Amino acid sequence: MDTVTIDSWKSFVACADELDDWAFRGHRAAQQPLVSSLCRRLTQFCPDKSQWPQREARALRIFRRKAHIYLAERSVLEDDLRCLAMMQHHGAPTRLLDFTKSPFVAAFFALEGAVEDAAIYALNTPALWNAVPNFDASLTRDVIDPRRGDNFARYFATNKHPLLWCGEPAEMDRRLVAQSGLFVVPGQLDLTLEQILSHYASQEPLLKKIVMPHGLREQVMHALYRMNITHATLFPDLDGLARSIAYELEVVWEGSGGGTRA
Repeated sequence: MDTVTIDSWKSFVACADELDDWAFRGHRAAQQPLVSSLCRRLTQFCPDKSQWPQREARALRIFRRKAHIYLAERSVLEDDLRCLAMMQHHGAPTRLLDFTKSPFVAAFFALEGAVEDAAIYALNTPALWNAVPNFDASLTRDVIDPRRGDNFARYFATNKHPLLWCGEPAEMDRRLVAQSGLFVVPGQLDLTLEQILSHYASQEPLLKKIVMPHGLREQVMHALYRMNITHATLFPDLDGLARSIAYELEVVWEGSGGGTRA
């Protein structure tokens, strides 16, 4: 994996411009491995990896059994990817990794709550579009598409295939639209994204790590604020507005009298 450390907002913008059409994911801690929330949860509380497929399947069953109570239309629960996306949206650990088409949205998620060097992972989605795993060239993106039929159960839920799929659900919710979001779906929970990508042959690098030194946080967050990238815009609901107030506490607009103003 290529790694680059930026030294200014301008260098970040220049780096982002070179990665046109890639997908991005922000991490608050630069050394945090690129794995899903479900992997982190199971690693901590279920070290026996042979049980992971059953644990994930049970979580899906329980969510489907109860979530319909809160939904006007329950058909979303019948689509594996949409159901997982809904679980992720509301805070459940899932195998999905949130990515965004915007490097600036990724920078916000990396730095907003960072207390140390952060990182943005960039995924070469144009190269991956036609890439196939070197252990089975028949497993194209279309063949394993988890939006189709029982593909999630066949290629992902078994937790045996070191492959990945990236894209959007058949229908996107408001937050996913606001964040220019998409999902990466790994076929093996216990492998990092870098380890899975090692099973793909490519003429181009598939993953890049952009380290964001903590000393740049104030500069970058100010630039993102001016771009109107905040929790209030990325989470267009009352929860997002409330969460955006945390950064408002950092921003001071000096008035002529030395006071503050909105």
